Amino acid sequence: MSLLAKWIKPALGLLTGVTLMTAATSLAAAADETRVVFVTHGQSGDPYWSVVKNGMDDAAKTLGVKAEYLAPETFDMAKMAQMIDAIAASKPDGMVVSIPDAAALSAPVKNAIAAGIPVIVIDSGGSKLTHDLGGLLFMGQDEFQAGVMAGERIKALGLTKAVCANHEVGNSSLDDRCAGFAKGLGVDVPVMNGVIDPTEMKNRVIAYMTAHADTQFILAVGASGAEPTLAALDELGLAGKVKTGTFDLSPTILQAVVAGKMEWGIDAQQYAMGYIPVAMFDLWKKYKIMPIADYPTGPGFVTKDTAASVIELSKLGKR
Repeated sequence: MSLLAKWIKPALGLLTGVTLMTAATSLAAAADETRVVFVTHGQSGDPYWSVVKNGMDDAAKTLGVKAEYLAPETFDMAKMAQMIDAIAASKPDGMVVSIPDAAALSAPVKNAIAAGIPVIVIDSGGSKLTHDLGGLLFMGQDEFQAGVMAGERIKALGLTKAVCANHEVGNSSLDDRCAGFAKGLGVDVPVMNGVIDPTEMKNRVIAYMTAHADTQFILAVGASGAEPTLAALDELGLAGKVKTGTFDLSPTILQAVVAGKMEWGIDAQQYAMGYIPVAMFDLWKKYKIMPIADYPTGPGFVTKDTAASVIELSKLGKR
């Protein structure tokens, strides 16, 4: 055996040992990595839900957690139920879900919890349902009460002819917003059934306002309805004349508030709904630490006095 061969053989053995040790270390690290999966009804491209996903991504990057965001392509509760079942079977360290339809989603969420998957509910579903199903906690706002507060603000302006524009029919949280608004205003408020598609939503607002010219206020229940509503009022020459307000924020909404075309946007601080559950589940896996109470994130009213200060944050996807 040559001198070179005598040197190469032990060296290769050493390298192989190092490679195996590195691979074993990597596998151990992967096993220790916290994995959190979000399954919501809102697509990541939606103005509201993109902020949730940004919060999730930022937390995952900061904490070294593996986080995934899943949602049906449309508001499809059967598909969402299937997603929850599939993710539960993959045994994540934690699951974060929204529950806009309790009848459709309670069973898969409850089954996931029964299988040992800790669950945090965000945005929709509420505290009572979360705890009835065995969830750890609810993060979000009381949608009915937020609606009541919106109605009380409009009542204080002396307005009585209003409509609630719902862009996502079937979402119980949006129904609660409209119902709360009617209670706060103290009069019956019709609900205009809209759609996610912005062009069609704008056309429906135009049609409604043409048929109900005495309408004084339009409440949009989310940015996907608010932005087409603003466009419709511009087209009708009613911007600033018919008052509007909305749940949730976007750069367009905040600019409209600053310009006096919209009274306010109701902020649910959904970035926190993405960020904090990731941190919570990481603490839970590592140290068995978990908050023992729900985490309210709203409502907060962003008005003309405060809108300018959060426009840039909204453009960055944080508000």
